[in-house]
Amino acid sequence: MHMADALLSPAVGATFWAGSLGAVTCGTRKLKESMDERMIPLMGVLGAFIFAVQMINFTIPGTGSSGHLSGGMILAIILGPYAAFIVMASVLTVQAFFFADGGLLALGCNIWNLGIYPCFLAYSLIYRPIVRGGNSPMRIAAAAIISAVIGLQLGAFSVVVQTLLSGRSELPFGAFLLMMQPVHLVIGLVEGFVTAGVINFIKTARPEILDSVLSAQPLSSGISTRKVATGLLVVAAITGGALSWFASANPDGLEWSIEKVFGRPELPAREHGITPALKSIQEKTAFLPGYKFRGHDGADKNTVGSSWPELDPEASVSGVFGSALVLAAVLLIGLVIRRLRRKSS
Repeated sequence: MHMADALLSPAVGATFWAGSLGAVTCGTRKLKESMDERMIPLMGVLGAFIFAVQMINFTIPGTGSSGHLSGGMILAIILGPYAAFIVMASVLTVQAFFFADGGLLALGCNIWNLGIYPCFLAYSLIYRPIVRGGNSPMRIAAAAIISAVIGLQLGAFSVVVQTLLSGRSELPFGAFLLMMQPVHLVIGLVEGFVTAGVINFIKTARPEILDSVLSAQPLSSGISTRKVATGLLVVAAITGGALSWFASANPDGLEWSIEKVFGRPELPAREHGITPALKSIQEKTAFLPGYKFRGHDGADKNTVGSSWPELDPEASVSGVFGSALVLAAVLLIGLVIRRLRRKSS
């Protein structure tokens, strides 16, 4: 559900840039006040994990479309809403600047749609109240599925509203909404089941982590996150390095919805103003555009006559290198916040 710049007007893009930057600033201040420093490595590893799993699009049967996990609920449940939002913003920023996944003008909207709704609304208003009444595996699963579905539905609805406010008449509100919501309902259900599995794994390995987030208290002394972080780092490396070969070549839910309404998966780009300038910047910073080597001819790996899955060194390099970039970026942010916190104490 990464929006392209062509969907947005500069005014809408700038407004959501401002909103997302404001939320990042608020989150940074909150972490400066109350962050458990032992969670910093886990923040970095989870960022790498989310980057890797977002590369894997799964086919939605009977539609010709695909979807991928967003990961916002996983982050929020394990890290808490503020740290989760910072990590999600880091993942999306790395994707936009270095992989041309989502436009630069649209980056504020993408951070808002994939970060604000799951990390703050779905987690705080749905997941947390449900599990505070008991955190059995079945209750966690129910809470994860419901909150993931609602978080993604809000994000998909936000995309439709943002295009409406941008004046993109090629995507009439009603028709676009009728395409976006059902396909993202299916994606949300898949995300909910995966989220439930990950959270129940964490509950088995280190239940103290989930308890500390729910109670908004730091981990007890002597509690280590190393086991969980190591396991997730291994999974991230395997996912980005090899499981990315299994990604569906079908258009994602957003592209599919645009094609059903407009007839093509992309709207024509604006030829004047800030949009082409930002595209030029992105072309210079994205050294693996579309998770491919520069100069790649753009052919899909899942074409007629090709095997599936197919060994894809470009996807492997992108997955491993991108995960490493996110890991480094989040660790750096965490260390900066820790230093600011210690200076102010």
